[in-house]
This record gives sequence, structure tokens and C-alpha cells, in this order.
Amino acid sequence: MKENISGNKWGWMRLKLVEMEETESLMEEGEELNLWLKQVHKNNKNCLRVEHLMNGEKVLKGSLIYKQSIAGEKDFKIFHFYLTTYRLITINFDFQELKQINLKAFHKRIESTENAIDGFLLIIGELMNEMLMEIDQFEEALKQLIWSVRKRNGTGILDQVFKCRHELLIWKSLLIPINELKMAIDEINFQDNHKREIFSCTCKRIERAMVLLDEYKREIDSIIKLEEVISSHRGNEIMKTLTVMTTIFTPIMAFGALWGMNFKQMPELEWKYGYILSIILIVFSTFLLYAYLRVKGWTGDLLKGKKKGSFFK
Repeated sequence: MKENISGNKWGWMRLKLVEMEETESLMEEGEELNLWLKQVHKNNKNCLRVEHLMNGEKVLKGSLIYKQSIAGEKDFKIFHFYLTTYRLITINFDFQELKQINLKAFHKRIESTENAIDGFLLIIGELMNEMLMEIDQFEEALKQLIWSVRKRNGTGILDQVFKCRHELLIWKSLLIPINELKMAIDEINFQDNHKREIFSCTCKRIERAMVLLDEYKREIDSIIKLEEVISSHRGNEIMKTLTVMTTIFTPIMAFGALWGMNFKQMPELEWKYGYILSIILIVFSTFLLYAYLRVKGWTGDLLKGKKKGSFFK
């Protein structure tokens, strides 16, 4: 579908790959555009090209993944664009994927733009607005995870932490090409576009998203470090506990091994009170060894129960 904006100031052609026959009218308008239209269906990843044509016209073209499923690598939405000062061609861009957009207000705004660059920046701005709304939902999930670490810390929580880390990486992979696109528009300097309000607004949204994702990355890294410290501490406590318990029961094992021998000359076996005396000796030596470890402070908090809501105790 072709649409002229702002009283024929600039044109916007919206296409789908299955409707490429509609581009026949463009084939006579330049070899560069013709070549791009023939090759665009091969692009299934982010790409960006900045070119200057023989007639001095500046062109920005490429492909942008604007939606990516968290669950599936192949489940994503990509659109292709060809941008000059007074022409915008988008292929496979679906406004239905933008849940937060007000289409009526958007069309009213885009009709008031002076050129295709501002129109394209409005589209990118809406993409960023959608992303920021979804990042807010990610923030809420991250907040719940932070408190879950304290309330019920376990291996399941660690799995959730790394799922959040993976989701954050996906957000970064979506945002980096958009940030590159912003820098390319700034680089090519369409009609001193950096002074325009639309460009400034879109840049601020991109910067907001970048800052938020960087801060969330720091939070997740802090959670992971906390988990590593807790796991290391608990591992050390387990090893200490096993060592202390082994030491405490050493007298029982020693006397048990001694009286389990089958030598004929063992006078203790003939004692009338040998059984009682052996029990007393085992209990006394075990208690004495425990008291010694306790006085030395080597048992620490090993024999105390874990307090609810505590990371270590």
C-alpha cells in the first residue's frame, strides 16, 4: 500500500513479501532500489547499510528484528526498510504486533511530519515505547525474584536467575541494532535531523532502554554473586559439619574396632561390668572430645538450626 504524507511531501510504501508484484512501479526509479527489492527476501537477520547515490541522495536501508520470543530462537518478527529524505519503504512491518500503540493518534502524528526520516523515527519511537512497556514487566518479575532469593533460596531460584539473565540478553540483542540505527541516522545527517524534536524523543527512549537494561544486568550479576557466596558458604559449612561429626564419633569407631577383634587374650571380655564400663567410656570420651571442640570454637554454628529468612544462619 502506498501512501503520500503531508500533502505529497513524502511517500510511504508499506508492503509484504508476498505482495512484491506491487513494486513493479518502482523498478524504473533506480538500479539501487531495484537491486534491494530483489534481494530483500533473503534477509532474515539484522543488517544496516548507509549509502550515497550518484545523484547525491543519501540512503539508509536494512532489516530489523523488532520482536523476539523468549522461548524460541526462530520465533521472531523482522521488517525491511529503505529510507531516503522523501521516501520510506517498509516490508513486513505489522502494527498489530504493537499492543500499546494508538493507531489513530499515530497516523495523525505521522501526517504532520515534514519528511520520511521523521516518519521513520516515529515508527522506531513506537517500537521503543512498546519495548519500554515490556521492560517494565521484566522489572516486576526481577523484583519478585530478588525477594525470592531471601525467602526461599534454593537451586530453583538459581534457575530463575539465569532465565532472567537469558531474557535480558534477548532484550539487549533487540536494542543494540536499534541503537546502531539511531547512530546511522545521526551519521548520515538527514537535513540536520539531530536538531529535530522527533529525533531527540526517539533517542531519549533508546537511551532509557539502554540504561534500564544495564542497571538490570548489574542487579542480576549481584544476585548471581550473592548466590555464589551463599553456595560457597553452605558448601564449606557442610564439609565442616561432616568433619566435626566424624571427629566426634571417632571414640565410638575406635572402641568398636578394638572390641570387635577376635584375639583370644582379651581380658575385658571376662569382666563382669565390662559392658557397662565400655558404654561409659565411649560416652565420656565422645562428650570430652565434643567439649574440647566447643571450647576451641571449631564447631561454630554447625549444630544450630537455620533461621527463617536468613541467608547463612
